[in-house]
Amino acid sequence: MKRVLVVEDTEENRQIIRDLLTSAGYEMIEAVDGEEGVAMAAQHRPDLILMDIQLPVLDGYEATRRIKAQPELKHIPVIAVTSYALSGDEAKTKAAGCDGYVAKPFSPRQLLAKVREFLD
Repeated sequence: MKRVLVVEDTEENRQIIRDLLTSAGYEMIEAVDGEEGVAMAAQHRPDLILMDIQLPVLDGYEATRRIKAQPELKHIPVIAVTSYALSGDEAKTKAAGCDGYVAKPFSPRQLLAKVREFLD
């Protein structure tokens, strides 16, 4: 079973993503801030990371940079999930090392399609 790490500080968003991923047959692990996200990535070595950008402690850009700086983790695809859907934002997530991008509010179908793009 593929394992997805979701780094998201809003419980409601984690619940939506949890329902979506488990119903699609993925295992989900959760972190509520960027620092915890980096630690969980190292500990669990997920197959994919969904990274919120607006996070407490460490934002999603910095958390992604730290994950991608570790040789044993840098192959893990990171999808940025952000409500900063401004122009230039996608470029900023790519510069931080993100492999994909989903703007909030997302449709569950759209998010699942993006996850499958990387995992199937």
